[in-house]
Amino acid sequence: MNVNAVTGDAPVWEASMDFSGRTVLLTGGAGGLGIDIALAFADAGARVIALDIRDDRGADLLSRAVGTTGEVLYEHVDLSQLDALPGELDRIVSAHGPVDILINNAAIYPARPFDEYTVEDYRAVQAVNVDAHVQCMLSLAPGMRARGWGRIINVASITFYGGWDKLFPYVASKGALVGLTRAWARELGPFGITVNAIAPGAFPTDAEKIHPDPEGYARFVLEHQSLKRRGSPRDIAGTMMFLASDYSAFITGQTLNVDGGWVMK
Repeated sequence: MNVNAVTGDAPVWEASMDFSGRTVLLTGGAGGLGIDIALAFADAGARVIALDIRDDRGADLLSRAVGTTGEVLYEHVDLSQLDALPGELDRIVSAHGPVDILINNAAIYPARPFDEYTVEDYRAVQAVNVDAHVQCMLSLAPGMRARGWGRIINVASITFYGGWDKLFPYVASKGALVGLTRAWARELGPFGITVNAIAPGAFPTDAEKIHPDPEGYARFVLEHQSLKRRGSPRDIAGTMMFLASDYSAFITGQTLNVDGGWVMK
């Protein structure tokens, strides 16, 4: 949706869920949520550049992307290697063109009692879950600003609202993403860039393998959700597409819970 530069008024409604001609950079693109997000955008015509370090999962993503309307590319990029990340991002942009939509999805989530973590453990989580995504924004947002359009979507978590033990570095990292969402939205809004966050609830992905009693945990989830079914990664993907489209062009700085009505804030 283009905006009248003089009046600030939006023209006749033009929004759609067609992402043809758009390039998405997705961190954690071969993960439990990432694969479905990548395929959803590719089905809608986008070029998706999926970053991950799990090459077997990347190969699975590429095989599943065959026949989509758009295109999925896989890049082995280790987000924990912060010194190398700017160069990797420059290389990707040089090879594949400018990025229109940045989805900061990658995360690590060790689980143990708080006094069993070291400061180094804490910093390792922040490096992947926060610092790498700050670098992605710093590398890619200037191009969005120059073109006068962009979407940045951060993946937070409902754990930020409290009530989860053994995850304090992870919870802290997700709180940081909520704060960054608000700060970036304020600064980048004048350039036609929206910045929002999604806070997923409990989804049956690899992240749940940290729980010793999967069936008991599934019962716990359904007891707390208003909707009595488990969420699907496609539920996250659909919300991502909404926030990346011009249907949400007047929404920025917000965190949207996608959790079946567990946390209502």
